[in-house]
Amino acid sequence: MTEPAKTRVVVADDDRDILDLVVFKLDQAGFETVAVTDGVAALAAIEAEPPRLAILDIMMPGMSGLDVLRKVRANEAIKDLDVILLTARVRDSDVDTGFASGASDYVIKPFSPRELMHRVNALLARDSG
Repeated sequence: MTEPAKTRVVVADDDRDILDLVVFKLDQAGFETVAVTDGVAALAAIEAEPPRLAILDIMMPGMSGLDVLRKVRANEAIKDLDVILLTARVRDSDVDTGFASGASDYVIKPFSPRELMHRVNALLARDSG
């Protein structure tokens, strides 16, 4: 008997402490995680093997999370990917830009790991139901 496939999540954040925390919480909840520290690596990981969800920091070296999100939305093969933006950018205009670019959700740092997991689970449950 084979185990059911784990839900794959790409997590991109250039802050190693935040990246490690998010990956730890996702792993603890039974997700398969792919951790990267910049937008270029995030896009490569998403395109190479599309995950069920991506959690992207906005401000990263190389390519911002918003740029990754826009490229995902422009790519027919992965345009429906759920993307949560996880960011310190808190102005209303930043949140508006995130959602206008196609974010499925927007979580502001500092964040509660428990709240992030609730949002991840709610997003995945909404789309599978």
